[in-house]
Amino acid sequence: MRERLANTLGEVFWTDLRAHAARDAVILVDADLDLLDVGEAVASNDAAAVQAWIAGGKLTKPTAEDLARWPLQIELRFLSLVVAPYVLVRRPPAPPLS
Repeated sequence: MRERLANTLGEVFWTDLRAHAARDAVILVDADLDLLDVGEAVASNDAAAVQAWIAGGKLTKPTAEDLARWPLQIELRFLSLVVAPYVLVRRPPAPPLS
């Protein structure tokens, strides 16, 4: 399963994720979790691991602020992993403060 998931791992622009966000299928994965580990847990219905990550704030949905800000950042890229019906993404780093 890990190899199959690894084939869907890659960088995408926000424009590639808009439709998935519109159907509430984008899940943000914290930087200290491995996307493939999370993908395997989601794909195999490891509810205990997934619930622990949600409870710990390691898996979240984009906020309204994220969804308003990201389209304005034309070159913004995400590391993403497709685990149908979801798309797991690594949150982009915060923009530098001016």
